[in-house]
Amino acid sequence: MRHSGILTVSLAGVLALAACGESADDTVNRAFQDVNVVDESDLNDVMLTVADPNEAVRHFQRTAAENPDRIEVQRGLATSLVRAKRYREAVPAFAKVVTFDEVTSDDRVDYADALLRAGEWKRAEEELDKVPPTFETFKRYRLEALIADSNKEWKKADSFYETAAGLTTRPSGVLNNWGYSKLTRGDFKGAEVLFTDAIRQDSKLFTAKNNLILARGAQRNYALPVIPIDQTERAQLLHTLGLTAIKQGDVQTGKTLLRDAIETHPQHFEAAVRALRALENNTADG
Repeated sequence: MRHSGILTVSLAGVLALAACGESADDTVNRAFQDVNVVDESDLNDVMLTVADPNEAVRHFQRTAAENPDRIEVQRGLATSLVRAKRYREAVPAFAKVVTFDEVTSDDRVDYADALLRAGEWKRAEEELDKVPPTFETFKRYRLEALIADSNKEWKKADSFYETAAGLTTRPSGVLNNWGYSKLTRGDFKGAEVLFTDAIRQDSKLFTAKNNLILARGAQRNYALPVIPIDQTERAQLLHTLGLTAIKQGDVQTGKTLLRDAIETHPQHFEAAVRALRALENNTADG
């Protein structure tokens, strides 16, 4: 109904414009072109949100080839490639976006994100350096934190993680990343706090649950924490805890935890069975 209204309004001026020297055919063509621009904008939005990622890529590849001078179309192509996890292709697409005069700080942050996903850490850092410090968004600070982490600039990383967490209503992911950073530094207690906070924010984030087990196990705390888990998750966490104990030399504790994991899992837990069998065979051989 909205498109019909636009078409009616556009065609209503045909006779008046023709009287001013513009042919009716030219005016009708221009009117339909205006409608197509509206339709295309709506279609682009759909392609970037609910469409199949690879279908969206094909759509924007066609549109970008026809409209090489429109930044919104080139941006759509680059974004759709990221959605499709085709990061190597997204990098040159974003490189083209940032050549436009209309480039925004969001574009540069998205470019840096694509570079990181493609493993181009140094180039990502260089691109973020071009973003004004006054541009403060969750995505920008999350990327800054990851880069500082990779450079082992711990104070900067902590500051960026903290800022990023404060700029989103769903901080579980960045808290988990921050916790993993602490874990790799050997700050197991600090990591445990952050993983616990991440789980509090999102009780379904299994990665944070598993990381929490690693942080506790590194402190030789082999008791499962009180967190929301189902039976399968409980078995998987017992498995992780058992392997952690074994790696630290607490072999008997590790065996017990693996047996608990096998008994707890609602189905056959092949990974835990295989680990326990290998451990018992090594013990017998010794």
